[in-house]
Amino acid sequence: MLNAGSGSQACQEAHGTIARVLGAAGRRHDIDTVRRGADIPIAARRAAARAKSEGGAVVAAGGDGTINAVAQAAHDVGCPIGVVPQGTFNYFSRTHHIPLETEASTRALLTAKPTPVQVGEVNGRLFLVNASLGLYPDLLEDREKFKSRFGRNRVIALFSALVTIAREHRQLRLRIESGGQVRDVRTSTLFVGNNRLQLQQVGLPEARAIERGRVAGVMLKPVGNLALLGLLLRGAMGSLGEDERVESFEFERMTVSPWLPYGMRRAKVAADGEVSWLRSPLTFGVSPEPLYLLKAPDAAAPV
Repeated sequence: MLNAGSGSQACQEAHGTIARVLGAAGRRHDIDTVRRGADIPIAARRAAARAKSEGGAVVAAGGDGTINAVAQAAHDVGCPIGVVPQGTFNYFSRTHHIPLETEASTRALLTAKPTPVQVGEVNGRLFLVNASLGLYPDLLEDREKFKSRFGRNRVIALFSALVTIAREHRQLRLRIESGGQVRDVRTSTLFVGNNRLQLQQVGLPEARAIERGRVAGVMLKPVGNLALLGLLLRGAMGSLGEDERVESFEFERMTVSPWLPYGMRRAKVAADGEVSWLRSPLTFGVSPEPLYLLKAPDAAAPV
């Protein structure tokens, strides 16, 4: 399944490359091109169901958000998933040593075998890279607005983050239950990571939690906007874990009950860059069932 977005030239080239490589190898395939982001989950469920019934695999060609939707569908029905990266950051693909070039990643599928990999979940919704609530979902929403106007690149993503942080933000009031302990906290954001590469890049010692079958949690102590900017810069320089205003920890399962205004039962949660509203309380953790990712035999172990 190919996320064609606005139908750009790059997407057309990706479509042609994928079809050429699979066709030359004599592999039976169908390329389902999806142009609207809202249509991806439905198309992914349809493609995964067909792949399962025919003993095949479903392949996601897109960024982390597209891969998340296809992975959710594949995980639900129990069929393997392949990845052809097309995104900006590609954390999932890079962690699992999937080539970032379209032709190379498509060729890698020809010899790939299903390999179990850890995935996180929040209230049953899968996440491959991270899930969060609070400030981070706001950052993502603003980033998408900026990208739609100015294009998709890392400079635009950083600039949109600066604009978001410059605004006033409500502190979250959370009740957290994990490992038999209960505590109440205030924070601007709660971030749960399932990607070692991303956690390493911002300098968090819990990056190796994934190797131990756990996920990493990160919370920021209540600070002002200027301090938030400083923390953003620390993350960009890979030293976030050294700041005393940052609390990081690892866990297998954690229940979070946010304080919500009277009458509200849902909280805004981001999972792999896609924002949705989930019913409270929120249960974060490692999925009991792995995702079966198509990986070439010569692919290195995750870094």
